[in-house]
Amino acid sequence: MKKAEDNRREFLRNTMSTAAGLVVMSALPGEAKNVLAKDKKTETDDNNVDMTVEPGRIKFAVIGMNHGHIYGQVEAVTRGGGQLVAFYAKEPDLTAAFAKRFPEAKLAASEKEILDDKSIQLVLSSAIPDERAPIGIRVMKAGKDYMADKPGITSLEQLAQVRKVQKETGRIYSIMFSERLENRATVKAGELVKSGAIGKVIQTIGLGPHRTSLSTRPDWFFDAKRYGGVICDIASHQFDQFLFFTGSNKAEVLAAQVGNVNHPQYPKFEDFGDCMIRGNGGTGYIRVDWFTPDGLKSWGDGRLTILGTEGYIEIRKNIDIAGREGGNHLFLVTQKETQYIDCSKVALPYGKQLVDDVLNRTETAMSQEHCFLATELSLKAQKQAQMIKLTV
Repeated sequence: MKKAEDNRREFLRNTMSTAAGLVVMSALPGEAKNVLAKDKKTETDDNNVDMTVEPGRIKFAVIGMNHGHIYGQVEAVTRGGGQLVAFYAKEPDLTAAFAKRFPEAKLAASEKEILDDKSIQLVLSSAIPDERAPIGIRVMKAGKDYMADKPGITSLEQLAQVRKVQKETGRIYSIMFSERLENRATVKAGELVKSGAIGKVIQTIGLGPHRTSLSTRPDWFFDAKRYGGVICDIASHQFDQFLFFTGSNKAEVLAAQVGNVNHPQYPKFEDFGDCMIRGNGGTGYIRVDWFTPDGLKSWGDGRLTILGTEGYIEIRKNIDIAGREGGNHLFLVTQKETQYIDCSKVALPYGKQLVDDVLNRTETAMSQEHCFLATELSLKAQKQAQMIKLTV
């Protein structure tokens, strides 16, 4: 995986990735062509998808990197034209690994050094989950925008504080819901739903199974107070997708339950959770767990079913078990046909949209209210969830 991700940093020089761009360049004098060619680079990602990058559109930094998701966060913003200039974390082993991966960035002496740097416009974090909101509040008060790994907020009290500071400062508080924003099949599903391919969406069913990989996990991973609980943590993805695909801007949690079914050695851990939700645009069911067996060739068999009045979509995000290789599988069933769509070449727009929003003070990547509502629903579901007792 690391080798594949490192390969993403190999750029092809003096090219533009679109036909329209080539036409424009052909009409320019030679000197102007050279300037444009130097300003844009084409990056080839893990799936050999070409993406135009405008380096240095904004400068960004990282504070906290306790989860490996930070690498995907950095890659997304870099694809959008962001320039990583600095990073800081309390853990020497984490900063050493990060510095090796991104040698162009400076290791800051403290968080304050990054917050005081007026040239930095955006800060990313994948700190321990219960530390992400406090970091975000400090970032926004310093006049910068913020993008957190999920869960970006771990309590309703934190959410209230974040909402207050965000409103006061007008800064962006974005959460990287990568199962939608960085999954090509889910991006494609958004395009299909918007085009009316399955009619009006009635319901989403989101399944988020994960492998525990117990020996690799830090202590905070087993403490629900630190990571927010299984619904707050994993299911934040599914709440985001429910709101997005049903078009709901109001919703309520109808029922929720969580449990520690098979990990008694970690009494503060939750390995299962599910819930039912209803919004003003549709209904939803969510199930998340830590029971992916080692025999699967992926960390989890993430699935999303979107039911519409004229058809449905099923997404196999990570793997098509005993079927096609790789991930990003989409199945579309309409009144006319059943179709398989390989989404491995679909472009990922989130990084560029977020950079655009930082520059233009817009909400094209994700509305602030959507971000907060998805978080609020996951926190409410977690808080009201009944604890189940099962014997296995």
